[in-house]
Amino acid sequence: MATSITPLHDRVILKRIEDTQNQTAGGLFIPDSAKEKPQEGEVIAAGDGKYKEDGTRQSLDVKKGDRVLFGKYSGSEIKLDGEEYLIMREDEILGIISRAGEAAK
Repeated sequence: MATSITPLHDRVILKRIEDTQNQTAGGLFIPDSAKEKPQEGEVIAAGDGKYKEDGTRQSLDVKKGDRVLFGKYSGSEIKLDGEEYLIMREDEILGIISRAGEAAK
């Protein structure tokens, strides 16, 4: 990402993680136009958090590099330097994904 962008408050910028499998278990090939957009992404940038009523900031639970799961219609699609990203509030993120093999590394 050549353009430097920092999301404000409790917003995060995500890049969708594409599923590389183009074939079903039965052997049928799925064209790109028929695929659903993935609901898994990697956090590219995160804001500093939103302000609480007492004036302090509440930090975000996600950080740059986290793999997250988000809702099908969450966020707004943006395009930076020819790449497509999603920008959304942290509360639209459903969870942080951690794979079993990553714990051993």
